Amino acid sequence: MKVRMKFAKYGVMKFIGHLDTMRFFQKAVRRAEIDVKYSEGFSPHQIMSFAAPLGVGIESFGDYMDMEVNSMTSTEDMKQALNQVMVEGVEILSVTLLPDHAKNAMASVSAASYRLEMKEGRFPVDNLKDKIRDFYGQETIPYTKETKKSVIELDLKQGIYEIDADTDGAVHMLVNASSSGNIKPSIVFEKFCQFAGVDIPPSACQVTRLETYTDLSGEDEAHRFVPLAEAGKS
Repeated sequence: MKVRMKFAKYGVMKFIGHLDTMRFFQKAVRRAEIDVKYSEGFSPHQIMSFAAPLGVGIESFGDYMDMEVNSMTSTEDMKQALNQVMVEGVEILSVTLLPDHAKNAMASVSAASYRLEMKEGRFPVDNLKDKIRDFYGQETIPYTKETKKSVIELDLKQGIYEIDADTDGAVHMLVNASSSGNIKPSIVFEKFCQFAGVDIPPSACQVTRLETYTDLSGEDEAHRFVPLAEAGKS
């Protein structure tokens, strides 16, 4: 059987990298006595995969992990068993039983939503909501991406589905998070700061992933994003 877990990672645990997060979950699964399925061969390992690696320093309330198990009593029992062995800063929010035909979490990711806020005070931008509207209203948002082998010119706007500011002064955005077109929220905010003519160091901002989505639309349809937890129910 395959299950999909939605989990949160916050507080001091936001400084734990992806590989250490994987090792933590492997140990937690053993401590919770989950009947997890192991791969075959000379070096068996638990069969699990994470939807989208989270950058160090980013909090999340919408991360996902898929896991195969040999048996289970109920998804609620599994959730409670895991939460009993979790450390402060990691919490299982839901466990969903996946149908046999479901794609794994990593292959299902299409977009993710984020909240960005100042760690102290508010963003030093007058009329923030209007500035963001003007920023997103540009025909293109050019960005130069440098890799070890090449320099790539990109249009960030193609990967920004929504961006706005709320009454508390936080910036919200929904961006492409697929393996082929992943957009980092920090890059979008950096370009916004350049547009607004302000200098806000990345260390002054707290980035939080709110949810991770898959796209259920067809080729000729508009995007129809749903959370990975809901996609796993169908």
